[in-house]
Amino acid sequence: MSRAALGIVTGSGPEAGLDLWQKLLAANRVALGDGFRGDIDAPSVIALSDPGLGLSMDLAANRDVVWQSLSRCCRKIALQVDCFAIACNTLHAFQPDIEALGLPSRFVSLVDTAVEFVSRRMLTTVALLGADPVARLDEHSPYRRLGEVVDVEVPEQSLQQLIFDIKRSGPNADLRERFRAIVQGLESRTVLLACTELPLVARPVTGKELVDVTDLLAERMAHLAISARGRRESPAAGRAG
Repeated sequence: MSRAALGIVTGSGPEAGLDLWQKLLAANRVALGDGFRGDIDAPSVIALSDPGLGLSMDLAANRDVVWQSLSRCCRKIALQVDCFAIACNTLHAFQPDIEALGLPSRFVSLVDTAVEFVSRRMLTTVALLGADPVARLDEHSPYRRLGEVVDVEVPEQSLQQLIFDIKRSGPNADLRERFRAIVQGLESRTVLLACTELPLVARPVTGKELVDVTDLLAERMAHLAISARGRRESPAAGRAG
């Protein structure tokens, strides 16, 4: 079977890359179904983790240095794979800059994948949970395009402290309860978890559909690899998102 080689850029946080990789393995197994034969049918994956990308939690103050790290990672991994993704929602604020690099491999956008999901489901409203650079939905937010296809609800309180606490201490009962209270306060039934830390504390909430956008990305990458549609074509293909 001809398979596309996949890449994961991570570091914000480093666990997010492991999370995407695990979900990619699961999505690949589901996509192959009865045809899955074990290790030999696992996807070919290269992960590149840069601690400097962790500065994206305060992107306004660190934009230039974060872009230096991210552009270096993208250029490096693009030479080794057919398509790649970034395991961080906030870093997708640089999507236009990444597309402008004209890389030799395809960039698979987490944000594009989430927008396509909402459009495919024909939803009229969704709630968006993420770090401040994401949830503000201003001109710097990677999710600003989501408002073009659906009404977007964001929580009144910032999730920044909750996300920092998850990064520092890992998931625990207190953080799960704080997350649950935030979700219960939302009006929208469908809730997009647009931060790689939030699924770590997410538990089912009655009346809510929690959608982990990393799951959506993993499914898309698995299908790209299997169909070989992630194969390198021209630099223009890399800008297709």
